[in-house]
Amino acid sequence: MNLDNLRHSCAHLLAHSVKLLYPGALNAIGPAIENGFYQDFDMGKWKISEEELPKIEAKMRQILPTWEKFTFNEVSLAEAKRVFRDNKYKVEMATEFAKGGKKLMTNNPGDFLDLCKMGHVENPSKELTHFKLLSVAGAYWRGSEKNKMLTRIYGTCWPTEKELNDYLKQLEESKKRDHRKLGKELDLFSINQLTGPGLILWHPKLSTVRNIVESYWKKEHSNENYKLVYTPHIASMDMFVTSRHYNKYINSMFPAMLHQYIEGESAPDYLVDEQLKPMNCPNHIQIYKDRPRSYRELPFRMGELGTVYRYERAGTLHGMIRVRGFTQDDSHIFCTPGQVIDEVRGVIKLTRKMYEVFGFTDYQVYIATRPEKYLGTLEMWNFAENSLKKAAELESLSYKIDEGEGVFYGPKIDSKVKDSLGREWQLGTIQFDFNQPSYAESTKEDLEEFWAMKTFKDKFKTKENLWKYLKNLGRGFDVQYVDKKGEKKQAVMIHRTILGSMERFFGVLIEHFAGAFPIWLAPVQAKVLPITDRNLRYAQDVYKKLGNRGIRTELDDRNETLQSKIRDAEKEKVPYMLIVGDKEESKNQVAVRLRNGKDLGQYSLAEAISEIKNKIENKIVD
Repeated sequence: MNLDNLRHSCAHLLAHSVKLLYPGALNAIGPAIENGFYQDFDMGKWKISEEELPKIEAKMRQILPTWEKFTFNEVSLAEAKRVFRDNKYKVEMATEFAKGGKKLMTNNPGDFLDLCKMGHVENPSKELTHFKLLSVAGAYWRGSEKNKMLTRIYGTCWPTEKELNDYLKQLEESKKRDHRKLGKELDLFSINQLTGPGLILWHPKLSTVRNIVESYWKKEHSNENYKLVYTPHIASMDMFVTSRHYNKYINSMFPAMLHQYIEGESAPDYLVDEQLKPMNCPNHIQIYKDRPRSYRELPFRMGELGTVYRYERAGTLHGMIRVRGFTQDDSHIFCTPGQVIDEVRGVIKLTRKMYEVFGFTDYQVYIATRPEKYLGTLEMWNFAENSLKKAAELESLSYKIDEGEGVFYGPKIDSKVKDSLGREWQLGTIQFDFNQPSYAESTKEDLEEFWAMKTFKDKFKTKENLWKYLKNLGRGFDVQYVDKKGEKKQAVMIHRTILGSMERFFGVLIEHFAGAFPIWLAPVQAKVLPITDRNLRYAQDVYKKLGNRGIRTELDDRNETLQSKIRDAEKEKVPYMLIVGDKEESKNQVAVRLRNGKDLGQYSLAEAISEIKNKIENKIVD
């Protein structure tokens, strides 16, 4: 069964039910999404909340037996405008479809005429029985803050009752593991409106874990002969015009800092317009190009934990998963065409090793191929795509083809890990780039794209001035090396990340482990719990000895009961609790308890330290 057709059909059922229950409500779009669907509404005078979802569900179940089969009819734009004249959203979509040369299709399962271009089930009354409405949210029409805020109802639909119930159970577990909820409960991170939406404040505990991860990342990359670098957070606007990020990624970039708008006494000093960097790659190219490179230096592997800034729309921001400022584990490999397969294989091996260390043993690889609009020649694309496939096959890596989903400058391998609930998360990527390493003259098409942006009209005033600027810069950075014959050749450039961004990776990590990090990553690895005040001196001695062995330890010397201290340590998800009372003190021992509630009994202090150190050093994932 086609799940997208199933879920989209259920969105139609939802639309009809809401329109019957709330006269005057207008249905907009209702697509299938991963694990479900949503339907957007302009509710007019009505306001609905999640408390009303059972009522809407009941209406859906009342209607469903009357829906036998979707019937379809092609209509003209004039007919579509007449039929849907009371729904401005349908008229807007019909007009847009017609301009794009698409057929305008209406469908009707029996008593609800709608405009739609997607697939549907054959027998709705029998196939749509296993559904559940989940939540209500706000969403701007067409995702633009300039448009009206609509009401979005989310739901899910499955072929069988068992699949529906299994998904609902997973959803409940997901809520318990939500990294935003756990981030607050465990004092890991926060987002503050004064700092800015989508900008993460890392609290001490999570900063500790991040430092451990970054140290591990640096060690593994140094072992693989990556040269680690640092680059600034801002750069000349010219850099991102030359790379063409400016016109290709303008919707995701923060505004340029044009010097004519700078105020204060330093204003005359500003001669260069600057930009918060959305990418690290152009700066890595500048480091590579700082001097001529010989073939003997290739492959040249460069890595950085580099912070970038991208403007994500307010409605898409989501805790640490979708942010506006993030640090990528970004690396770029400059090599010859003959070195490509071995370099990609090396990245695959390192990716596999690092994922397993963090407890991600199940992941799916996708090879995204040439999109409809692309740079470079077919020969270059075929070479790159075949190289990615060959490298994956040599590493016995199972992959799926993501047809036409490559980026405009090259094909890529995407790695999606499965967490403990079986959910897929996009983390690492390996991408070819035909754009930045090459050089080409600016074109009149470039001129029109840049002139369409207010920033460049404000800066250059006339098209003639802008054209001179673009002609002077050209497109791309002309990344070369000198071969054995002393001839200059264009280098191949491979972008790659393994963890993706630190923010997203930690959001996934928190949910994967439900906040109970493996002991080598736990911000606090052990807590010493004295039973009474007379055991405090011995507890302090245990605490110091653990700290001297490099174990991150806290001492709970509060005037609380032992049960209260245990309960709080378990809530904080501390892996080890070392309990000390009169008996333990007299024998130089500790009573060991794990965060899952299991009591391990009496250990000598040396034995306890040895066990904890062993798990830390071997990066044990419990």
